[in-house]
Amino acid sequence: MTPVETQPERTALAWQRTGLGVLAVAALLGHRALEVGHPALLVVAGVAALLGLGVLGGLAPARYRQVQDRVAGGRAVTTSVPALAATGVVVLTALAAAVAVLVPG
Repeated sequence: MTPVETQPERTALAWQRTGLGVLAVAALLGHRALEVGHPALLVVAGVAALLGLGVLGGLAPARYRQVQDRVAGGRAVTTSVPALAATGVVVLTALAAAVAVLVPG
């Protein structure tokens, strides 16, 4: 059985991977914007990058502390608000990537 102490660390790593994935897609969006010379796509890439940084700098550390506190207190770890926020970020980034692919170049 896995020790309880590893759960907050695994959760933090998952949130970091999500934020890094969003940043990677933002970088690809920025590359596409420069490639096709479309300034609106560059703005979309910037917004996606800010969302990724928000996950990395805001949601991930907050969720890590929350999981640590809940595990230490013996309470249930599951909450839906941070997961919904991260899901929204990923969906918005995916939509932006789909638009970037469909923009004629």
